[in-house]
Amino acid sequence: MTSPKFPVSGIPSSGELALEDRAALRRVAGLSTELTDISEVEYRQLRLERVVLVGVWTEGSAADAEASMAELAALAETAGSEVLEGLVQRRDKPDPSTYIGSGKAQELREVVQATGADTVICDGELSPAQLNALEKAVKVKVIDRTALILDIFAQHATSREGKAQVSLAQMEYMLPRLRGWGESMSRQGGGAGGSGGGVGTRGPGETKIETDRRRIRERMSKLRREIKDMKKIRDTQRSRRLASDVASIAIVGYTNAGKSSLLNALTGAGVLVENALFATLEPTTRRGEFEDGRPFVLTDTVGFVRHLPTQLVEAFRSTLEEVADADLLVHVVDGSDVNPLAQINAVRQVVNEVIADHDSKPAPELLVVNKVDAAGDLAMAQLRRALPDAVFVSAHTGDGLDRLQQRMSELIAPTDTIVDVTIPYDRGDLVNRMHADGRVDATEHTADGTRIKARVPIPLAASLREFATF
Repeated sequence: MTSPKFPVSGIPSSGELALEDRAALRRVAGLSTELTDISEVEYRQLRLERVVLVGVWTEGSAADAEASMAELAALAETAGSEVLEGLVQRRDKPDPSTYIGSGKAQELREVVQATGADTVICDGELSPAQLNALEKAVKVKVIDRTALILDIFAQHATSREGKAQVSLAQMEYMLPRLRGWGESMSRQGGGAGGSGGGVGTRGPGETKIETDRRRIRERMSKLRREIKDMKKIRDTQRSRRLASDVASIAIVGYTNAGKSSLLNALTGAGVLVENALFATLEPTTRRGEFEDGRPFVLTDTVGFVRHLPTQLVEAFRSTLEEVADADLLVHVVDGSDVNPLAQINAVRQVVNEVIADHDSKPAPELLVVNKVDAAGDLAMAQLRRALPDAVFVSAHTGDGLDRLQQRMSELIAPTDTIVDVTIPYDRGDLVNRMHADGRVDATEHTADGTRIKARVPIPLAASLREFATF
């Protein structure tokens, strides 16, 4: 097993704190962390969860394996953990029993003891059997990449819909992995007359684990109903936007690629921007205008990540419908990342799943390479060769934003046009339609009727052609 090289820093966390609260508590290097003026219980509550990362390298280069582990370290820090060590094992496929094999599991146990770690995080999704076996071998808590991402989503969800979606995803993940320790989970709720249950309660009964599973299923059914009700509200809002003929643009991309920063730069939205993974879970829609005056709505969506848990894709399906209904997808890529092309593939995989579920026609995709101010010249040259049709911008400095708006305008077909018409006074219905569906710029009353200069939808312009002013 070899140790990859990646930066490690801790973000203390006490419970499920909001993102800005957790970011305000950072350990300062060189200062003692031993607290002598508080109790042992308070110390345990304040202390970071100390974790060791372990991954199985099955394909790709060593650099790919180390990049995946570096991303796992960033995820662990976002969740509020202190990463102590990262270990990678090269093998054809994960061990079906303990993920890394029994011998390596004992080596991992020695590393855990030497570092004083209390948690092991695996860079992959473990089966219930693998999770249980590895936990017995290392004798500390073991979680996988899926559980880690679900935990981050749970910490960052703020709206009622977001919390319900994350809870549903966590329960779907938890249900097959529910297990008990000792005899506590196998107690039965029936029994003979001495049990005091009375008539109708004797017999084999229901074990505690079965009771928990039943309660989880009942809770999941309730959450699905709540999400369905909230989806109706979102569908109503979306249908109004679609009916208004205003162009709909969805920003998609890898987590922490700078999607929210780009939304702010293009529309002045003022939404929360954090240099953190999954800072945005709630979709934000803002209105903007192209240079020719045409309006559009821009929606910031949840960020994606490699191996995004299927439970999350399912739970956030109503949120991701913004992607399926969009007229244009602005795909934001972090130009400063070590492997931006892998980010592109991961995002496209999730987007294709969402579009396939809706049987909708894929919208045009505009690749936007962000953070060019933070990327090296060599990396930029390589990306420009690999992505010749992409627009290179910096949402931080504003570099390239004019070119981006121009490309967005070119890819969104105009839905309206400018007209100069004289409407007879007995056709007040057309005047009303022009005011209701278009944007009137000038009005003049003449002997022949009302002369109006306006921007109106193309179908309405066709019906006004006979009244054109020459």
